[in-house]
Amino acid sequence: MAQISAPSTQWQMGMPKNSTCESPITTKMWSSLLLKQNKAAKTPAKYRVLSVKSESGTINRLEKLLNLDITPYTDNIIAEYIWIGGSGIDVRSKSRTIPKPVEHPSELPRWNYDGSSTGQAPGEDSEVILYPQAIFKDPFRGGNNILVICDSYTPAGEPIPTNKRHRAAEIFSNPKVLAEVPWFGIEQEYTLLQTNVKWPLGWPVGGYPGPQGPYYCGAGADKSFGRDISDAHYKACLYAGINISGTNGEVMPGQWEYQVGPSVGIDAGDHIWCSRYLLERITEQAGVVLSLDPKPIEGDWNGAGCHTNYSTKSMREDGGFEVIKKAILNLSLRHNEHISAYGEGNERRLTGKHETASIDTFSWGVANRGCSIRIGRETEKKGKGYLEDRRPASNMDPYVVTSLLAETTILYEPTLKAEALAAQKLALKV
Repeated sequence: MAQISAPSTQWQMGMPKNSTCESPITTKMWSSLLLKQNKAAKTPAKYRVLSVKSESGTINRLEKLLNLDITPYTDNIIAEYIWIGGSGIDVRSKSRTIPKPVEHPSELPRWNYDGSSTGQAPGEDSEVILYPQAIFKDPFRGGNNILVICDSYTPAGEPIPTNKRHRAAEIFSNPKVLAEVPWFGIEQEYTLLQTNVKWPLGWPVGGYPGPQGPYYCGAGADKSFGRDISDAHYKACLYAGINISGTNGEVMPGQWEYQVGPSVGIDAGDHIWCSRYLLERITEQAGVVLSLDPKPIEGDWNGAGCHTNYSTKSMREDGGFEVIKKAILNLSLRHNEHISAYGEGNERRLTGKHETASIDTFSWGVANRGCSIRIGRETEKKGKGYLEDRRPASNMDPYVVTSLLAETTILYEPTLKAEALAAQKLALKV
């Protein structure tokens, strides 16, 4: 993971401090996503932005309306309500007019949607209620317009089964957890696919590129595929107020990663979900398919994970390495519970190959990317710091993963006998 500094005080706020920026990311900026590929290539690997200028001027006139600044003419703003759909990984959204700019989600009204059309409610009782929980600036519309992260409830006020935020918020509001100020740095990997063939961007259709090696953090038309999407997403996240800390090309060609954090508590999930929504919108405009499949291509190719870096206040203070080792013991005792919650299809990725540990075995090590839990050299040297859980898949729910880590390492209290056996098995002296 890229080096990340301490979280800013903005994590406590509903909106980023720099909320005076009025210029959205314009269509001209999006048009830089047009990646010009070799005209002699016989494969349909190229893609284009749907809103490029037209000689007829039709699309040009549409651009003017899309980029129209409504601020001088009305106090109204547009709020894009975003929620998680029935699969637990898809993001849905719809827009509504709000009579004035807002700074906190508590100022926004609740809304509803047809849950029978998202796989979240039966047709005869389809109304699902959206509760606004976090707001971000809208990089597509600009001005005072906002993106609203919501969670979903029945009309009676009960969280629906796919609402994982509700349980996470309960864990993060526990006094013991609050006192430990849990930090999370999440490494979101993803794969870009060609639209019609669902094959990685830059790969010959039905064929394969050269073996892995030159693509990780690589530069060049034969090594890097989709950089403009990654860069556009990076800037959109910064504009929105998402705590994005870096990005890089990954080991498999057509695969990328970005990092969000450090974020405190429930903010980690809110920021990852909003960043995923932005990435879906940007790839939509670029005419590329976003995949969070943990193993999009079988064979000798790396999968896609969502490594989660984690620390508590006690881990970050002097003597923290002993606290980290105790946390590793607890994690080993609940390995199966974590694996079952770490993403669908993860068994195809956690094979013990391609920088992963086996899904069946818990392990830890210093600077070892083939372990379940990795400790950095700097943490070992300083005797304090953080741990990296390398088990979560790219399609994991960040609300589930972050809250489960906090629950297991702060709230879970194993028996002394179980702890002693785990310590012996892992060769840990605690």
